[in-house]
Amino acid sequence: MSSTLAGAFGVAALFVAVLALVFAIQALRARTVTSDRPAPTTAPEPEPQPAQPEPKPGTVKSELRRLDKELEVTRGELKETLQHLAVVRYDAFGETGGKLSWSLAILDNHGDGVILTSINSRADARTYAKEIKSFTSESKLSPEEQEALDTAHKEAGPTVE
Repeated sequence: MSSTLAGAFGVAALFVAVLALVFAIQALRARTVTSDRPAPTTAPEPEPQPAQPEPKPGTVKSELRRLDKELEVTRGELKETLQHLAVVRYDAFGETGGKLSWSLAILDNHGDGVILTSINSRADARTYAKEIKSFTSESKLSPEEQEALDTAHKEAGPTVE
């Protein structure tokens, strides 16, 4: 797992933990307030709410807002990471056996990335890299490279914008 993805999961876990803490504190406050006051006999008229001021630094609310902003930044950065992978293995020449040649598509959510291809024969191995922009390449793709690109595109699914 990449460090960026691990960091995103860490921030998300921290956000959930802080959110659970806020709910627990609110539940305790509500429990204390309702036990101290007698139940009202009639429904009180709702008072107009003033605009919410910015919470004081160091409070749970301010930390939640800060974490929410960090989470949004992390989500934006995550869209730019290479996270969709597809590998196609094949025999390039038919005589080598074992499907030693391969094409690997590595893409981000926008369909930008690279296709790496290694062609293995008995005598040598050659490696190629082709740039991908929006799920297309300016270079001609082999059928195996196109298959890897199509598979990565399908696996990216609805997360691709």
